[in-house]
Amino acid sequence: MATLNEHCRDCERELGEPFTHVHEWLDELQPDYGPMHRVFRHHREGVERVRAKWGDRAARAAEIHIRRDTGGVIPSQAALRNRWGITAEDIVAASD
Repeated sequence: MATLNEHCRDCERELGEPFTHVHEWLDELQPDYGPMHRVFRHHREGVERVRAKWGDRAARAAEIHIRRDTGGVIPSQAALRNRWGITAEDIVAASD
């Protein structure tokens, strides 16, 4: 898993700004869920939540972040839920 600084450098290089707030939001649940935190926001639906919150450039930053953390793909939330055995209720409980 990349560090906050690595994610910010990736975005600085590709987008011209770090988008620190996006990376912090994507990884906000990591202390509580460890690697499983990705099921909550590291997916296509998470990118769209970023777009709704902060716009298209921020959504691009989220895509860069997620691709780095997932080996180059942006999975669906359902695929991650199935992988980790997380229910829809778990997702709602941890959402913002």
